[in-house]
Amino acid sequence: MTQDEDTAMAVEQPGRTEPTGPVPGPSGVAGRRRWVAVVAVGAVLATLGGLGAALLVKSPAQAAAEAAPPAPDVLTAPVEHRVLTSSVITRGEVVAGQTVDVVPQVAAGEGAARAVITKIPVRPGDAVRAGRVLMEVSGRPVFTLEGSLPVYRDLRPGATGDDVRQLQRALRQLGHSTAPDTAGRFGSGTKAALNSFYRSVGYDPVPAQEGEGDLVEDARTQVTMAERALEDAEGTPEAPTDAGAGAGDDGDSRRKAVTRAREDLAAALKKLTAAEEAAGPMLPAAEVVFLKSFPARVDSVSAKVGGEATGTAMKLSAGRLVVQAHVPEYQKDLIRPGSAAEIYSEVTGASAKGRVASVSDAPVQAGTTGGEAQGSQGDAAQAGSGATGWLVEITPGTPLNADLTGQDVRVTVIAASTEGKALVVPITAISSGADGRTTVTVVGAAGDRRRVEVRAGTAGDGFVAVTPSAGGTLAPGDQVITGVSREGTSP
Repeated sequence: MTQDEDTAMAVEQPGRTEPTGPVPGPSGVAGRRRWVAVVAVGAVLATLGGLGAALLVKSPAQAAAEAAPPAPDVLTAPVEHRVLTSSVITRGEVVAGQTVDVVPQVAAGEGAARAVITKIPVRPGDAVRAGRVLMEVSGRPVFTLEGSLPVYRDLRPGATGDDVRQLQRALRQLGHSTAPDTAGRFGSGTKAALNSFYRSVGYDPVPAQEGEGDLVEDARTQVTMAERALEDAEGTPEAPTDAGAGAGDDGDSRRKAVTRAREDLAAALKKLTAAEEAAGPMLPAAEVVFLKSFPARVDSVSAKVGGEATGTAMKLSAGRLVVQAHVPEYQKDLIRPGSAAEIYSEVTGASAKGRVASVSDAPVQAGTTGGEAQGSQGDAAQAGSGATGWLVEITPGTPLNADLTGQDVRVTVIAASTEGKALVVPITAISSGADGRTTVTVVGAAGDRRRVEVRAGTAGDGFVAVTPSAGGTLAPGDQVITGVSREGTSP
């Protein structure tokens, strides 16, 4: 083809923008090379785009395969050598070992128509010791003495029994001797001691009998008359022996008179002794409150001076502070008397160790206390309200501060404990086979595994104490399988 023909073809091709004039030969070859390069680059880009689309677009089978979890692996935990305890954690209330409701009454023999509070020398929070006057009712004192036996009667001279023995012991503790009385008999020594005690608190004792002074005086008068009659009978001269029959009769009459006078004197002396024994001070039941131990505390005072004493006038607490908790049935079987316990007050931060003193045999309503109503001479449990559970009483090893009285505290009871250090593994490491054997699986450093038969013991806090059976070996630091990991790596 000639140069003119090439020029003509370039002009006739539609869409071309080249100049219609003649094109030099070397420039045409360069244009074709450029077009070849453009086509090559486009092919490369198309290939890369296809690869990208292939990465983004997956088949359902491929997507499912990639979503499947990796091959499972095992979780392990080390065998430990330590003391293992099983604990029961609950809530409890700090209460006194004894609580007493003081219910005042009019003392016997005073003749007052009603009980009126005439003096209250104590206030809530006061410490109370034996012999302290708590209040005055219709002019008569109500005081405390040490003893555990509730008052149920007035104690009068001549009385005998354990309550008399308790009174004698309480008076001696305050320095008032009851000698020469024997224990349990209200005699002259006890009367003297009671008189001394009443004088020490500023009151006169109540006489055991109304008009007892007159009774004793009358008995003494009878003795005096009997003594004179005996003197008169003995002083009558005997008739002469030669006076005949009449003289003998007179002698018999004189002897009879002397004998009867002596009998009358003996009877009069006996009545005087009885009158003197019955006379003297008495201890009215309404005037004493027996507490098991001191010092005691005045928890509250509801009575007012000048007001009529109706119901509980004040509440006392005595004895060592203890903690009472109510636990459900599934926990009460884990707690036994003697179990170690820990007491913690979140309010004050105080803590103490103690032991379980008792666990009730039957459910007890929460809020029930062992309050004793004294003054009315009856024991009465003051029932409160609350949930029902088994009552657990914890005795602290060291006395608790009185400020904790009534506080709600946390109680941790050690239900079980290994005797010293033991091999322990997580509970999840224990497995039971169809053959009934209990085993753990130990993983070696190289990944090898071996089963070790064990005997399980105390369990607590997610762990269990184990003892290898005969022929098995297990040591602290051994890794035991506790579960299966889906992350594909062993810890």
